[in-house]
Amino acid sequence: MFYEEFLKINKELIKKAVNSGDKTRVETAVKKESVSYEDFLALLSPAAASLLDSMAIRSREMTQKHFGKNINMYIPLYISNECSNECAYCGFNRKNKINRKTLSEEEVKAELEGIKSLGYNSILLLTGEAPDKAGLDYVARCVALARKYFTQVSLEIYPMDTDGYKKLVDNGATGLTVYQETYDPETYKKVHLSGQKKNFEWRINTPDRAAQAGFRKIGIGALLGLYDWRTEAAYVGAHAAYIMKKYWKTEVSVSFPRMRGSSSGFKPSEIISDKELVQMIFALRIFTKFAGITLSTREAADFRDNMISLGVTNMSAGSKTNPGGYVGSESEGQFEICDDRSVREILDAIKSRGYYPVFKDWADTFGGNK
Repeated sequence: MFYEEFLKINKELIKKAVNSGDKTRVETAVKKESVSYEDFLALLSPAAASLLDSMAIRSREMTQKHFGKNINMYIPLYISNECSNECAYCGFNRKNKINRKTLSEEEVKAELEGIKSLGYNSILLLTGEAPDKAGLDYVARCVALARKYFTQVSLEIYPMDTDGYKKLVDNGATGLTVYQETYDPETYKKVHLSGQKKNFEWRINTPDRAAQAGFRKIGIGALLGLYDWRTEAAYVGAHAAYIMKKYWKTEVSVSFPRMRGSSSGFKPSEIISDKELVQMIFALRIFTKFAGITLSTREAADFRDNMISLGVTNMSAGSKTNPGGYVGSESEGQFEICDDRSVREILDAIKSRGYYPVFKDWADTFGGNK
């Protein structure tokens, strides 16, 4: 399990490496076909900030080589905003007085049909953590329903044990995203005040359990704004490399979600600039050349457009973060959307840069299932 590897990582050495760096080492790393973990740390350092142009060129080259000019399109569907956790930064915090809702299966069906009409063939189902309101059986039924409309059904739900995940895979789930939020245990303890999510070890081992259960794709990341971004990115890279090596049949993708406003009123301890986010993306691409990189509608339209050709492989469009949002529900969302353009407008932006929006990137027949 990754937690055992995590304990072996010398945090002080990582912090020192990502906050010092050597410009010559960065220049050498950018030219390599395969970079070491030490090179990756150098790419995250202040010394690399002055070499973003060369990192961008390398990131573009490596992305086109391994992914072509393709952008996989997905859309989130929140099926419940109920939650038993008390996370200081989250709009779903159980103590926040918001309109709560768990969609009925008829409501889920209506949302699925509305989203399908937009052309999507990949969907991400999300919940808070409230097993008594949106438990395993409910999520499994929603997955089975979604598979009637979509080839790819990914999940961003609360951590489960391997048997629970196997049931979801058996019902048609293909991917799982789970953010560690922060890889710093002390910060993790401070912002997760009560609920199952307080268990750092249980959460950080979630991708292991998901891979063992048979998910085809696994997404990871840290919520940027809770802790030093360079150190968080170093741990995300280590985690991604670990999954790619141990579960080589599983595709790995990485997200860099910057904290946005929510009903929690939480103020991030760090504000991550566009330039810093760009450096993270380039460094991760050069280090893990086969990992997908996701950029959601948390980010502004012009920023997303500029990143289309520089390393990103997955994008959402037309997103709503509240249950029933696609048919006009008044329930409340998890966070604020920054890029509120229509699906058509975002597809046009992708095409205008010579890239191809992809709505279906694989089929069951590839895995011998049908």
